[in-house]
Amino acid sequence: MPGLAAWLQIQVALALSRGVVASPLVADSLQRSLQLQDDSQESQRADPQSRKLHGRFLHITDFHPDELYKPHTSTEDGIACHRGHGMAGTFGAEKTDCDSPFALVDATLKWVEDNVKDTIDFVVWTGDTARHDSDEEHPRTDKTVLDSNREVANKMIKTFSSDDGKLDIPIIPTFGNNDFLPHNIMYAGPNRWLTAYADIWGRFIPEEQRHAFEFGGWFHVDVIPGKLTVFSLNTMYFFDRNAAVDGCAQPSEPGFKHMEWLRVQLELMRQTGVKAILIGHVPPARTESKKNWDETCWQRYTLWLQKYRDVVVASLYGHMNIDHFLLGDTKEINLSMGASQAGVSGRPTDKDSGFSAQSKEDYLQELRDSWADLPHSAIQALDDMAKTEKRDEMRAEKKHKKHKKKDKLDKVGGKYAERYQLSLVSPSVVPNYFPTLRVFEYNVTGLEGATLWQDKSHSLHGASPTGVGVIHNDDEKHDHNDDTYDDDDDDDDDDDEHSSLELRSIQTDKHRKKKHKGKKGKHAPKDPNLVIPADPPQDALPGPAYYPQQFTLTGYTQYFANLTHINNDHAGAHADAGAGADTDADAQKNNDVGGSKWRDGNHGGKKPGHSPARPRRFEFEVEYSTFADKPFQLDDLTVRNYLRLAYHMGKPRGHAVGESIMDGDEEGGGGGGFGFGFGDGGGEVEGDEVDVEIEKKKKKKKKHKKHGKHGKKKKKTHGKNMAWLRWLSYAFVRTVSMEDLEEL
Repeated sequence: MPGLAAWLQIQVALALSRGVVASPLVADSLQRSLQLQDDSQESQRADPQSRKLHGRFLHITDFHPDELYKPHTSTEDGIACHRGHGMAGTFGAEKTDCDSPFALVDATLKWVEDNVKDTIDFVVWTGDTARHDSDEEHPRTDKTVLDSNREVANKMIKTFSSDDGKLDIPIIPTFGNNDFLPHNIMYAGPNRWLTAYADIWGRFIPEEQRHAFEFGGWFHVDVIPGKLTVFSLNTMYFFDRNAAVDGCAQPSEPGFKHMEWLRVQLELMRQTGVKAILIGHVPPARTESKKNWDETCWQRYTLWLQKYRDVVVASLYGHMNIDHFLLGDTKEINLSMGASQAGVSGRPTDKDSGFSAQSKEDYLQELRDSWADLPHSAIQALDDMAKTEKRDEMRAEKKHKKHKKKDKLDKVGGKYAERYQLSLVSPSVVPNYFPTLRVFEYNVTGLEGATLWQDKSHSLHGASPTGVGVIHNDDEKHDHNDDTYDDDDDDDDDDDEHSSLELRSIQTDKHRKKKHKGKKGKHAPKDPNLVIPADPPQDALPGPAYYPQQFTLTGYTQYFANLTHINNDHAGAHADAGAGADTDADAQKNNDVGGSKWRDGNHGGKKPGHSPARPRRFEFEVEYSTFADKPFQLDDLTVRNYLRLAYHMGKPRGHAVGESIMDGDEEGGGGGGFGFGFGDGGGEVEGDEVDVEIEKKKKKKKKHKKHGKHGKKKKKTHGKNMAWLRWLSYAFVRTVSMEDLEEL
């Protein structure tokens, strides 16, 4: 312990000498982290284990509760299920842009309490717990935003507490871009919003983390003390649409301070042998049309994750409402750019996130296009390696192919694909499609005697309904520190002091270093404010995100609530005479995945089939599971598995990956468990050789079909990438027909 204390004091001195912050934030954070470690050791000695680890946790995001929502009101733009007559259901208006009724919040948490609570170790809750500003007759106020968050926080506390009032498991919340006013705009802390949420989330924020939270809205929770920590990132300071801040390059910016805090904390995790899960609201999406983060923040974050890949287990986000994942490429790190060079993305300024239904379609297609550019030879080598591991081939054969495979695998960062980083984005509770929940599972091997988290909050009552959490709604719209906001893009004095950085990231790149000897970027940048973390120790295993081990995510189960069935309003629904109700299928498609900015569910003129409402029993059901569903039978959620999945979904239209998804053929599960025949050469891009084995399978399948049941025609899948279509269906929570998806 003396060695660790000395290291911490050195880190504090270095951080303060660089002028990271004008307050003792970093020093306090480090000292409190050390105190927490001592507390956990004391807890282990004093407290008996009253529960066990399950190796599962819940991710829930984007409730968007609306206190004004009324069943059977209009879903039209500007009305937002607040008044009028229409098809708004009891538990929400699915496939529309209306927000959630509190009935949906209550039903969701009741289902979680009955079906999930007793089998999970912690909860991550990634923000947006207030309604949108969708109704000009009822504008949002400070009070309504905070009251909404306070009410849901109290409901969460009640759901996950035992009879004595103590929380059974930790809950880790984070800010969404609608959890304050104006939406998207959060000024540097300390500010009134951080003070308010320090009260609302008082039961969730460890006492030793309160100073960090009140300073910048970031904190972490030791969900398994001394073993696993969850970091709650305040992505509002990275968010490109937050006009009150300016990226992460300048020391005066809260984004810079946040990144420095994260870097120091991850170094502490490395030194103490603790692993970390990162959570936030706005994911680091970075495509041609969708750049969520300021570029300087994306650059530092990507560098941090690359350097601390031995520490970080996973990165989890919400905000986007659609189910998908992101692959960050460390080859795109270029720390030579300053804040002014990052520029603005020029995205449209539509509803809160600039993410209309049409732009979602474009965004997903851009992701697919980027996946198609992944190095084919390296992915093929990963496929071959997966098949080899599955079939347990002889060691001699592996050795024979080793050198050739190594050269190919260097393109993706070695056999564990350490060039890339994975972000998992969960769909929302708010029923823009259907309400969803996600339960992750992770490896807890060797943790049988681990210390368990205990509720040590200073008070055992829920978040207070009044008090410091209340912000009075008056004409003062800005905080005392708002004069630090400068909208001019002229703060680029340090731009020329940056030099390009070429990562020496992985051991498999040693031969590449020789090729680049003497080139620029070999040494650390000149900018004194940029600290490049050290690489993982050379004798360290790849981290849990890359190599299966303790804390590696092994999979997840995605749940959804079919509100069309549950609300029970469409049975017998009818249109008013002369109302011009649009029942055209194309119009419905446009409403689902394209068309206008506001999605009304294509309910124009319709009336519900029952009045009063007769909803069915509310329950979630399994949408898919990465353990069992054929398209996602991943052995685990490591980066290399997602890299293979992404590449095979990115194959161009006209080169089918396989027919097994639609046909239900159990033989299509080659290639390491994807169920697409990924490792069998199916659907390769033009010019690639097709494995003879897959050709045999196709012939066998064709022969089998000839003798199938009479009168039953299988849907032809030639020329379609069925992996992509199935994944796209999940992206929209199975609310869009396969026929419509094929036209995207």
